[in-house]
Amino acid sequence: MLSLTPLARPTAPLSRRNPVAKLAAATLISAAALIATDALTPALLLAAELAALPFCGIRPGALLRRSWVLIVSALGLAAVNMVFAANQTGPVIVDFGPLEIRHSALFTALALGLRALTFGMTGILVFATTDPTDLADSLVQQLRFPARFAIGSLAAFRMMPLLITEWQLITMARRARGVDAGKNPLKRLSLFLSTMFALLVGAIRRGTRLATAMDARGFDSGIPRTIARPQHMRTADWALILGTALVTAGAITVSVATGTFTTLVSG
Repeated sequence: MLSLTPLARPTAPLSRRNPVAKLAAATLISAAALIATDALTPALLLAAELAALPFCGIRPGALLRRSWVLIVSALGLAAVNMVFAANQTGPVIVDFGPLEIRHSALFTALALGLRALTFGMTGILVFATTDPTDLADSLVQQLRFPARFAIGSLAAFRMMPLLITEWQLITMARRARGVDAGKNPLKRLSLFLSTMFALLVGAIRRGTRLATAMDARGFDSGIPRTIARPQHMRTADWALILGTALVTAGAITVSVATGTFTTLVSG
């Protein structure tokens, strides 16, 4: 079953920081990776995130197991954009039969892959070092989110492992009834879509029951709620945001100084 406990050590420096501070830091990095369309800026940001791993309390092997899908997806995104790029200008880098890849397509694909990795790695580091309950408490206390939204999101997040378990149960039940696609790709796709539909129906029913149960327990009563786990923004939390802003500004400055920096408008 999928575990929702933080991947990082709870005593790690980043694990002890306020969840809202980590969200603010992630927003700064993600905004820079979104605005910059060159390859150097996301590469520098990604290098800074990897350099911060000792402060996150995450072992490289555990991070690789958590992010291998992200890495494969980023490589696939870069490969597709490199081969099928509409803008093929500059010197020829690869010329193999009908396949011709030029300088512009290579660096555009590299930039897209690095941006995807930066986005994904930022989210992994934030949520791997954050307890979901602390995140919900911090959203309510620091960002003044409605308790109904924050607690409802926490409840939905806590139920995510049930989706994994239910998918396995549906698959095993169909195999027990002799429903198997074999090696036929069309039947595999049809079976996958039908399993997804069954999972969606079950998730909607479970969500409806959960919402009714939460309302019955007074989660939407409008009465001011007490705080059982106070969350505070400390000096170290503000230092995290400031440090992230400086690193982000530094990455952009280096890109501008080297003449590689481009944005969605200029690129």
